[in-house]
Amino acid sequence: MKQAVICFDRKEHAELQTQELSPEPAAGQVLVKSDFDLISAGTELANYRDLPNCGGSFPRYPGYSVSGHVVKVGDGVKTLAVGDNVVVPWSGHRSWFVKDAEKLYKVPSGVSQQVAAFAHLASFPFLGVRKLNLQMGESAMVAGLGLLGVLAVQYARLAGACPVLACDFSPERRDLALRLGADYVLDPGDPDFLAKVMELTEGNGVDGVVEVTGAFAALKQALKYVAWQGRITLLGCTRVSGQGIDYYQDIHRHGVSIIGAHTMTRPHCESRPGQWTEFDDYRTFFRYVKTGRIQVEPIIHRVVSPRDATEVYAELASLPNPPCGVLFDWRDVE
Repeated sequence: MKQAVICFDRKEHAELQTQELSPEPAAGQVLVKSDFDLISAGTELANYRDLPNCGGSFPRYPGYSVSGHVVKVGDGVKTLAVGDNVVVPWSGHRSWFVKDAEKLYKVPSGVSQQVAAFAHLASFPFLGVRKLNLQMGESAMVAGLGLLGVLAVQYARLAGACPVLACDFSPERRDLALRLGADYVLDPGDPDFLAKVMELTEGNGVDGVVEVTGAFAALKQALKYVAWQGRITLLGCTRVSGQGIDYYQDIHRHGVSIIGAHTMTRPHCESRPGQWTEFDDYRTFFRYVKTGRIQVEPIIHRVVSPRDATEVYAELASLPNPPCGVLFDWRDVE
C-alpha cells in the first residue's frame, strides 16, 4: 500500500511524499491510521534550518507526537483491538504506521484525538519540572513560552510552585501563559526585568527555573535571577554553544544546580523520583486533562492539511514566534 509522509528533502524545504508500506502487521504488531499529528516547532524548525546539534543528513523525517486508531492487529496482540485510539510516539509525520503494540499507549475514553496528539510531547516538560524537585511554596520561572513552556507553566503550578513566573518576548505568549496559570509574566528584554523578578520573589530570586528556549543568552540571564542554591533544568535543546558564563560567581559560589532534562535521559522501565517513564507521564497527562487540571485546547492554534506542508513550514520558519499548537489532520489523507 501507499502511505504519505512529510519529508525535509533539503535545507529549508518540506514536501509531502509517497512511500510503500506493507499493510500486514507481523506478530505483536498493529497497523495504525494517523488522525492528528503535532508539530514540535522548536525541534522541527532547527532540523528544517539545519542548525548545529541536529545531526544526520537530508532527507529528514520530522515529527514524533501522533494520535491514531488501530486498523489491524497481528497475531498475539492482547493489549489493543481494532478501533482503539492510541498515542504513537517517535514515528514521524505519516499517514500510516506499522508498530509494535507494546510501544503504543491506548488513549482513555473521553479524550479527543486532537488532545491525544499532544501526549508524547507533553511528557517532555513533566521531566523538566520533576527534576527541579519543587517544594510547595517555592518560586518557579518558566523561561520561554512556546509549546513546551506553556505546558511547563501548568505543571509548575500543579507541583506547588508559588509564585509561578513566566517570561517571553511575545506579548501573545505571555497572555496565554497568564490564562493557563502563571501568576506573573515578564518580558526578558525589559531593562528592569531582573529587578522585577527579585521584587516578585521577595529579593530571594527564583528557586527553580525551567529553561525552555535553548538560547545561551536565556541561560546566562537565568543565572542572574536564580536563588541561592537554586536549580535550573535545561528543557530546551541548545543548538549553539556560547561563552561568557562566570562559572565561579554564577554557579559554583552560589551552589546553583544546572540539570539536563532531555527526554532521552528518562528511565525506560520503572519510574523513580524526579524521572518517570514515558508511559507513566502519558497516564499522568491524561488524568490531568480529564480532571480539567491541564488545559490543552487553548494551546491549539491551527489545524492544517499535510498536503500544505511546504507552505506550513515555510510560514512557521518566517515567524519570530511561531504559534504553539499546530496540528496536521491526516484523517482524509491516505
